Amino acid sequence: MVAPLERIYVWEIPVRLTHWVNVLSILVLSATGLYIGYPVALGGTGFVMTWIRVVHRIAAYVLVASVALRIYWAFAGNAWASWRVLFPYLTREGRREVVQTFLYYTFLRRRPPAVVGHNALACLAYFAVVGLIILQILTGFALQAVGGGGWRTLAFGWILSLGGLQTVRLVHHMIMWLLLGFMVHHVYSVLLMDTEERNGRMSSIFSGYKFVRRRA
Repeated sequence: MVAPLERIYVWEIPVRLTHWVNVLSILVLSATGLYIGYPVALGGTGFVMTWIRVVHRIAAYVLVASVALRIYWAFAGNAWASWRVLFPYLTREGRREVVQTFLYYTFLRRRPPAVVGHNALACLAYFAVVGLIILQILTGFALQAVGGGGWRTLAFGWILSLGGLQTVRLVHHMIMWLLLGFMVHHVYSVLLMDTEERNGRMSSIFSGYKFVRRRA
């Protein structure tokens, strides 16, 4: 007899809110960042550039606020939002799940391991993504500090001394493409897992609820 499905509230409001705020802000930052980097190729003018920079900075502060809230919720939220899920290799069960998920993604295992939240391999990827976003924020503020003085120079000017202005700009630009590439992969993998697991994974980021089989 197949065990009945159980409706579980997995993704709390702060998790869902920061997820979509991050998505929108990164897309806005990417679009405005490309314009700032290639204004001549995109037919830019001084007036347009001023507004593009304003939008870029506003989106950056929104992203900073969203990341700060998500970091706070990693300590205040439920088990599936906890910072501990980003380190699955610290436990034997987590390491086993990493291997099983890798085997599934490489077509060496028919079914993915049953999990309620993110699988262990996804958690490792999210850890890397969080690091990239934080690095993107730091390099962004460092670029904003160029020639500006004030608190930005005091707080982030040291970053420019690590490799120079062009290196920081290149790192900032490359991280943008890495984040956009991750978005594409993320959508694909969520659709794949939703099709395999049939547990409402896709809709859960809107409703917060997933459906799992009750354990005997």
